[in-house]
Amino acid sequence: MWEVVAGSGSEHALWTRHPGSEWQARMSTSPLENPAWAALSGPHASFAEQKGQVLRYPVDVSPFLAVPDQPDEHVWHDIADLVGPGASTVVVGRVGTPPPADWTVEAEIAGVQMDGSAAPAVADPEAVRLTEADVPEMLDLVSRTQPGPFLPRTIALGAYLGIRREGVLVAMAGERMHPPGWTEISAVCTDPAFQGQGLAARLVLAVAAGIRERGERPFLHAAGTNTGAIRLYEKLGFRLTREMQFGAYRAPSL
Repeated sequence: MWEVVAGSGSEHALWTRHPGSEWQARMSTSPLENPAWAALSGPHASFAEQKGQVLRYPVDVSPFLAVPDQPDEHVWHDIADLVGPGASTVVVGRVGTPPPADWTVEAEIAGVQMDGSAAPAVADPEAVRLTEADVPEMLDLVSRTQPGPFLPRTIALGAYLGIRREGVLVAMAGERMHPPGWTEISAVCTDPAFQGQGLAARLVLAVAAGIRERGERPFLHAAGTNTGAIRLYEKLGFRLTREMQFGAYRAPSL
């Protein structure tokens, strides 16, 4: 199950290709309508890898790839150039046109985006800031709980908090996509032996507290079928804002 995050907010510049292959800026009403593009063309630009009109995170940071709001007819060619032969990627949002016949559709997941502007931001005295030294434990916890993609360098995207019991990491949550004015809460997970204690909820609100301290607003994504998580986030003050699609595609081999 892929887990993600988002809401609505200020304007930001997007780039699209016009006749003559000239790049010009245009405006989208909310960075959360296309959060991966807004992040990679904005606060996360230092992570961005680009081919033509498409952007992506490094493959050891995040599997996410972004396209502009109005991609042109070359978009799948650009995606193939960026991803490479036989490689997979996850496109956040809709491309506008289906992949060519020689591409493999590995999954297309209907998700929801939730705005946490009204959620209380509550620091947690038991939550500790996780560092690169904690990544092996974080990867192990993710492998056992499957909250969504978390890779060896995902921690570089923002602050991650964890709760330990007897020295063992049993719950975590952190920051992923960073559109202007917003930060996505992601990788929310709890060891099965410690579920039912409210640890995930506490960490979501603690991560939200750090986001608010920077003058930004939290958002998140969840799979549309994960009704339990959606109900939990609604109880925490998050509200549904829009549907999102996450498509996993494999490029054709040479």
